[in-house]
Amino acid sequence: MGQLAVERKNILPVGLRLAPSQVWGSIRLVPVLRDNVPGDLRFTRRKYDDDLTVVTREGELMEPGIKYVSYVPHGLVMDWDDRSAAVTVDTRLQTSEGKALKRGAATLRVMHRMVHREDRNRLRLLPLHLAMEGFLAQSFGGPEIAWSEYSAQALSEGLNPRQEWSVIGWANAAFNEALRIFEIHEQQVGVLIFHADMLLSASIVSHPQDYRALHRALLEDFYGDLLLQYGFLGDVPTLGLSVDERNISSVAELRTAIDRMRQDWAEFHGAMAGGLLGAEVFASTVYEAGPFHLQRFVTSLVPSEENHIGEFIQRGDGTLEYLKTYRLSAAQTRRAYLLKQLAEGEWNLDRTAAHLKTTRDDLMLRLKNAGFGYLLKEHVLQDAARRQSRK
Repeated sequence: MGQLAVERKNILPVGLRLAPSQVWGSIRLVPVLRDNVPGDLRFTRRKYDDDLTVVTREGELMEPGIKYVSYVPHGLVMDWDDRSAAVTVDTRLQTSEGKALKRGAATLRVMHRMVHREDRNRLRLLPLHLAMEGFLAQSFGGPEIAWSEYSAQALSEGLNPRQEWSVIGWANAAFNEALRIFEIHEQQVGVLIFHADMLLSASIVSHPQDYRALHRALLEDFYGDLLLQYGFLGDVPTLGLSVDERNISSVAELRTAIDRMRQDWAEFHGAMAGGLLGAEVFASTVYEAGPFHLQRFVTSLVPSEENHIGEFIQRGDGTLEYLKTYRLSAAQTRRAYLLKQLAEGEWNLDRTAAHLKTTRDDLMLRLKNAGFGYLLKEHVLQDAARRQSRK
């Protein structure tokens, strides 16, 4: 999370309710509805047509320094406080941003920061990339003490480079079809995306009109390998509920029974998303825009639990106005967990191994298997492997 202060909190769906899910094959979409829509926070997509984007984390665009590199198909422009900001004048938002460069047949865009203020009440952010940048920056500086086991690269550059891979939504044909055919509710502002009944992602905005405009853009977002991992497990059940007509003798009783059924649906789907909604997360505030607080977060990183990263916006009263999440794979969780334990142990291998209830050699081999072997001196790793092979 860089230098931002981190606090524990819970992501609660304040101001939202869930509707019955819709199923297509292994994809289950749960609509998220908002009954009270003030209209003073709006989002609009800004498309980018470049093959690759380089985001400068600090300093000037072309200066040397730490960069975030990824494919970024679109950004979100956030307008607030102006209740007439229906954001219908798209040309007003398609401004030139960053610096576009040509490299052979590919185009490269260099941009300034994940969150960039463009006007008094306008902010541009790169959805999910904001969260991924914070995730990659975790313990990025590496050891602050020159422990003898670490390589010269680790001591001088930390975890540079640090990378993760993800899957774009277009990679799953069932997801594409589900977004195409499913009903969008009048008050819908978001969706919970399940694959094989495992929560893949949550996407929520403030206004129903904005969600309609961004609905198909979910295919441009990136997801964990869970999007592909369970592609051959078959269809998921529709999980229907019914009303017992024997207990219905009037229209009023029928209305009450349907309301109760919808509440049961909401509670059930809320329980399915319990690893995210209501769970404790470690969040840091990235930007304060009037009454809105933009924060990014990561869950506990306990390997035996499901883990997510993401960003969200709350009002001062706790209403959840925006949410974008990414589910970490088991391998991504293990890597982040190891880095977290090393950082908490001040990068001392013996201390960290003792905390993990393992041996120093096993910890070093776990680091190598996780892709962090470059942090350790080669002969140190070889000696650890040799000792482990003798057991």
